[in-house]
Amino acid sequence: MTPENEFYWTAGADGALRITACEKCNALIHPPAPVCRYCRERKMGVRTVSGLATLIGFTLNQRFSIPGLPAPYVVAQVALVEDPRVRLTTNIIDCDPEQLALGQQVEVVFEQHEDVWLPLFRPVAAQPAPAPLPTDEIEPQDFAKHVRPMTTTEKFEDKAAITGIGASQMGRRLMLDPLALTIEACENAIADAGLTMADIDGLSTWPGAGLPGPFGEGGVTALETALGLKPTWYNGGPETFGPGGSVIAAMLAVAGGLARHVLCFRTLWQATYDELMKQGKAAPMGGTRTTSWQLPFGATSAAHTLAQNAQRHMRRYGTTRETLGWIALNQRANAALNPTAIYRNPMTMDDYLNARPITTPFGLYDCDVPCDASIAVIVSAVDVARDLAKPPIRVEAVGTQILEPIEWDQSTLTHEPQVLGQAAHLWTRTNLRPKDVDVAELYDGFTFNCLSWIEALGFCGIGEAKDFLASGTNIARDGVLPLNTHGGQLSHGRTHGMGLVYEAISQLRGEAGERQVADARVAVVSSGGLTPSGVLLLRTDS
Repeated sequence: MTPENEFYWTAGADGALRITACEKCNALIHPPAPVCRYCRERKMGVRTVSGLATLIGFTLNQRFSIPGLPAPYVVAQVALVEDPRVRLTTNIIDCDPEQLALGQQVEVVFEQHEDVWLPLFRPVAAQPAPAPLPTDEIEPQDFAKHVRPMTTTEKFEDKAAITGIGASQMGRRLMLDPLALTIEACENAIADAGLTMADIDGLSTWPGAGLPGPFGEGGVTALETALGLKPTWYNGGPETFGPGGSVIAAMLAVAGGLARHVLCFRTLWQATYDELMKQGKAAPMGGTRTTSWQLPFGATSAAHTLAQNAQRHMRRYGTTRETLGWIALNQRANAALNPTAIYRNPMTMDDYLNARPITTPFGLYDCDVPCDASIAVIVSAVDVARDLAKPPIRVEAVGTQILEPIEWDQSTLTHEPQVLGQAAHLWTRTNLRPKDVDVAELYDGFTFNCLSWIEALGFCGIGEAKDFLASGTNIARDGVLPLNTHGGQLSHGRTHGMGLVYEAISQLRGEAGERQVADARVAVVSSGGLTPSGVLLLRTDS
């Protein structure tokens, strides 16, 4: 609780729900901000609202628990009747979860915890007819209309190439120092490119030292200290173009002449970290600004947000759990051909549907696999790239534009937040089109991430994934869109997008072994979502 949001968390003392309001256009603003996002007025106040809202999303959490809130419990999003653009993450109480339905009217009920009153909601006793769900600021099919045109005819992408890739050993609970994994991956990437440590004059990573716990090794500082490198340029931080944003940032540095060879890296050690927590040797991570409006209600995972987006996609477009299942089955079939994959055993649709529930509609196999691993990628200036050990892989275009609110629960309703704008932006920077793509390596922290990218990138129309994914034939290695050919994060392991880059490069080089897609010349790679994301269109040099 801060002085800026204290009014919200203490409003329940007198039983009133209060929201920040613009004094000029009367819009309600949440989370609180010192400026109105609609008219940019800076005269902001606080308004008491009725406490009535429409239930616009919910998920029955059955996997995660926090102190004082044991599973199962319902995480929900509600839209205020006064201004449906305002959505609150909350819990639905005093009801049978099986009786909940989108469009129900709910009312606020405050629950006191020391000096904080949590605004929870329950269904009203006399239910009116279900209300329609609010619409997004931009309809999903209209995102391309809002992309800014290129500012120059010259593209920075043309000045950079990917020249080296490397990976560390990968596994569950390796119990190794994460920095050691990073060094192993970086040494392998440098050797792959035919370079030496002395050639590296740039370092780039995500999230750097910005996130604690299992999501890195300490960033650029840790690696530079360990190896004694002296970069002329470096980059690290979570607010970039998704986990693979380090590669896009490196391209900009190379194009601007700040470096010749930038070493990009991404390390995770969540499997080991979880084991250390069980042993009492590591502490749980704290919250962040983005999630601080969600954590008090037990929304501790991205799954709680994406599950509600998936639920709304199902309601609007007829998507089913089986639709998501075809993605999980495809990734598992590909992983069977990848010796480094965590999960390689065959999986059936029955296995998928009957797996342990996590948070509805997601089950175990909708979720990626925590692991320990590091991936490194080298971005080089194109004029020196052709002299290196491996044929360079060119970046045809990137997509980065943000067209929706970044706050997780205020963003796109029916798709993963932060994919539609970035995908639309990509196609404005190239003459290639979705039909030209030979391999798609699309972010799959959850099955629904992958579905969102498929529709956003135009491999099928918005709302058409149910038909496109049916039977899995379209996304198989010999289908029209070979998808996540190494097994993806769902079966290969969670490498936060950099593993997808690694696989795309392997495919375009023809180095993917049994899982190689014939004549792969163009690949699309997406990175992230929920956080700002990025997407790259890669091609061979000839």
